[in-house]
Amino acid sequence: MNHTFAQFSRLFIALAAFGLGNAAHAQNLPITSGQKATASQVAKTGVPLPDLAPNAPDSYTVKSGDTFWAISGLFLKTPWRWPELWGMNLQDIKNPHRIYPGQQLVLEKTNGRATLRTKRASAFDSPPTESVRLSPRTRVESLADASIPALASRMIEPFLAEPLIVDADAFSVAPRIVAAQEGRVLLSRGDRAYARGDYSNAAGKPLSDAKGQPVGYRVFRNATPLKDPTTGAILGYEAQFVGRAELVRGESVQQVLRKDGTYADETVPATIDIVFAKEEMRVGDRLVAEPERSSQSYVPRAPAVPVAGQIVSVYGSAVRFASANEVVVINRGSKDGMERGHVMAILKDGERLTDRTDSATTSIKLPNERNGLLMVFRTFDKLSYALVLQITDGVKVGDRIANPN
Repeated sequence: MNHTFAQFSRLFIALAAFGLGNAAHAQNLPITSGQKATASQVAKTGVPLPDLAPNAPDSYTVKSGDTFWAISGLFLKTPWRWPELWGMNLQDIKNPHRIYPGQQLVLEKTNGRATLRTKRASAFDSPPTESVRLSPRTRVESLADASIPALASRMIEPFLAEPLIVDADAFSVAPRIVAAQEGRVLLSRGDRAYARGDYSNAAGKPLSDAKGQPVGYRVFRNATPLKDPTTGAILGYEAQFVGRAELVRGESVQQVLRKDGTYADETVPATIDIVFAKEEMRVGDRLVAEPERSSQSYVPRAPAVPVAGQIVSVYGSAVRFASANEVVVINRGSKDGMERGHVMAILKDGERLTDRTDSATTSIKLPNERNGLLMVFRTFDKLSYALVLQITDGVKVGDRIANPN
């Protein structure tokens, strides 16, 4: 049993191994004492059969392109509760390994409990049919690069760069595009434009190409207020991502000779090249320096304390309802204890009606119904971005979120 769960841990701890940077960093995952205690306790007896997914397969071979969220959903009703399915051999497995294509997962059921064991699917599992002469050779393979992520990175990675919650005052002094070549109104990839920093107060400064100053910039537009669906309070401002620009030359000041023979200072704006355009840019759009790229790891899990909130917006100006693999903003952020990887249940807000069967025409509210799951992947003070993982019906602004039970 210990050996089985030691192998088993290599599967379910992988749920925590989703990373956008190098895989070696993603394996260095936080494991709390509470998670270890849960794993140890459950590993002694296995997992109750009612906790398995209704159609859990007897075996499954991991394929390239799989994600761990999908695989764990094959076996479990609650795939984020990976500590319950972690191994028993904790002393030997300080940092459990990730799972790789080719591994076969075998479900075993005994006395109302279930365990998993893993083995490598191989041609050697069947009897040989002919003699083969083998010669020694060396093969180098990076297992870390081959391991599967918890979620497909393409679902989240664009949103780590695109949406931006900003302070309205800080955004108002961000550098801005002031002109384009030949009087153009709209800019796209390959175009050259000119920009200036707003340094009318201490918060702003000119665009500089001095050593150590940023060269890459994201271009944003329209800091739109995000309001709490219930109170109407403004929780932050979301800027619309429109593209990227690269600084070619910084701002400068040159002296020009006036007609009266005196010299005057003249501002020369910075030169930028548009290197990516999600949509056409224009004069007035703001520049925000590219942040340093860092590897991100996510440990999908339920919040440790009760959390309740609402959907503030659905990302995408033309989208009213969100479906699976789309992004929403919730009215809970880091100040409310939200963290990357927190999984929340989506509740469809119950309708408010008049009970027409009651002579007093009493107002009633139907119960909130479970509608799906989302996972937080980026937090700000009062707001967070979350990916819709599963959904029964469309998600809309005002829908509730709560701990997944």
